[in-house]
Amino acid sequence: MCQRDPIIVEESESVTAAARLMREQHVGYLIVTQPPNAQGARNVTGVLTDRDIVVAVVAREVDPGSVKVGDVMTRSPLLIGEDHSLDAVLCFMRDAGVRRVPVVGKHSELLGVLSLDDVLRRMADQLMNVAGSIRSELRTERLVRP
Repeated sequence: MCQRDPIIVEESESVTAAARLMREQHVGYLIVTQPPNAQGARNVTGVLTDRDIVVAVVAREVDPGSVKVGDVMTRSPLLIGEDHSLDAVLCFMRDAGVRRVPVVGKHSELLGVLSLDDVLRRMADQLMNVAGSIRSELRTERLVRP
């Protein structure tokens, strides 16, 4: 269910570059990673939100070009394993007060990001299937027993 191509940034990037990436990709959430290892996998070191930039940089009138992502990112974010159940993940997200969470593999490598939007989209699809089943049942009943 998670998005498998999350938008990433490294700690050493400027906040200006991160904000530009957010604008270009139409997102308000970046996963901060280490450079790729020998296998090309990336480990998560934090997350950066548009709110982080507003609160830590803009509201304090700091020059965003002089601030690195690592200076304002949220360190040690909630991470979920690919094997966690959706119910467990939703509880973790509720308890942490987050709407998005990086998904990691067995070796802590980044696999994707799960957002509440993704969950709601899936739930809406399931509800549409339920409603469709009810409509089909009624249609069938009318045809079989006029």
